[in-house]
Amino acid sequence: MVLGGLVVNAGTGRMRGIGIAILAAMAGLACVADAQSYRPAFRPDTLVDRPAGHLNDVLVLGSPHLSSLPASFKPDMVEPLLERLVRWKPTAVASEDIAGLQCDSMRHQRERYAEVVESYCFDPSAAGRSAAMDVVAANAEVDRLLAAWPAAPTPAQRRRLALIFLAAGEPASAMVQWFRLPANERHAEGGLTPALAEHLHAGLTSRNESYLVAAQLAARSRLERVWSVDDQSFVGAKIDDKAYGEVMARVSDNSAAAIRRNETRRLYAGLDKPKGLLNLYRALNAPAAAGLAYRSDWGAALTEPSEQAYGRRYVAYWETRNLRMTANIREVLGRAPGTRLIAIVGASHKPYYEAYLGQMRDVTLADLTPVLR
Repeated sequence: MVLGGLVVNAGTGRMRGIGIAILAAMAGLACVADAQSYRPAFRPDTLVDRPAGHLNDVLVLGSPHLSSLPASFKPDMVEPLLERLVRWKPTAVASEDIAGLQCDSMRHQRERYAEVVESYCFDPSAAGRSAAMDVVAANAEVDRLLAAWPAAPTPAQRRRLALIFLAAGEPASAMVQWFRLPANERHAEGGLTPALAEHLHAGLTSRNESYLVAAQLAARSRLERVWSVDDQSFVGAKIDDKAYGEVMARVSDNSAAAIRRNETRRLYAGLDKPKGLLNLYRALNAPAAAGLAYRSDWGAALTEPSEQAYGRRYVAYWETRNLRMTANIREVLGRAPGTRLIAIVGASHKPYYEAYLGQMRDVTLADLTPVLR
C-alpha cells in the first residue's frame, strides 16, 4: 500500500528503511507543530462567569523615572496628572519599590543581593534605632497601628506612623503621612529625629515618582500608605558581564529603539510647555507604545543569536520580574476584594502588567486614556 508517498509491505507491515526514517522525521515535525499550536483548555481570560461582589479595578500608569527628566522638570508639573488620577477615586496605590521586608531578606543574602540592596533598597537603620525596632517588628507595628487607625488621627500619631514606616523600610508610605500633615506639623518629634524629618521634608519636592506621584496621590485620596510591589529577587546563571553588555548594546541598536529615542527627545523638549509632563504621560501610555516598546527591546532581544543566548536570558529576567510584581499586586487586591488600585510603574512595565493582570478573573483593567484627557 502507499502511505504518504512511501511504499509499505501490506503483508508484513514492514517499511523500507528509508521510509521509516522519513516517517519518523515527519512525526517529529508534527509534534513540533502540535506544540506550537497547543492552547490550554483552561484560559481564565476567556471565561464569562463573575465573582461575587464588585470586581477589583486596576488602572496602570506607566511613568517616566522623574530623576531622569531634564532640568526643565519642576515638581509642581505633576499637578495636572494628580488631578486626573484623584478623580478616578483609588482605594489603593502601588509603586515600583521593593517592600521593606524583601529588602531585609536580601540583606541576609548579601552574596546574591548586595548590589540590588545598594541600588534599590531604602536604608531603615537610623529610623529603626530611633523606633527601637527592626524591619520585621516595624512592619508588624504598622499593621497593628493601621488596624486600629482612628478616623481623625492627631498630627503626633501621623508623625509616629511616618517614623514606623521608615523603620519598616517603606519610605513612600512615610511620605503619605508627611503629605497628609499640615505644613506647620511637619517637624521632628520624639523618635522622629531632625535628620529623619529633614529626609521626609526633602521628599516633598524630590524627583521621585514614588513620592511626587504615588505618595501624593495616596494622600489626596485619603489613604494611609503606598504598596511597594517591585521585585528584584531574580538570580540568573553567572555570565560574562562585559560580553553581555556588548551584546545588549547591539540589541538596542534598532529602528524601533531609534523611534522611541527621538520621540523621547521631542517630549522632553516640550516639558516646560503647558501640560508638558501630562503630554509625556499620555504618550508613554498610548496603546501604540506597547508594541513599539516590544519591538525595540524584548522582541529584539529574543532574536539575538549569541551562543550564550544573552537576549533570551534578559527576557527571562524581565518576565520573571513582572510576573512577581503583578503577583504582589494581586496579593494587595486580595486584602480587600473590590479594591480600586492605581499601579504606578516605569512605562516599560505597563504592557506586561496589563498582559498578566488581564488574565485574572477577579481583575478588571481600566482604560487610562480617558482618565488622562
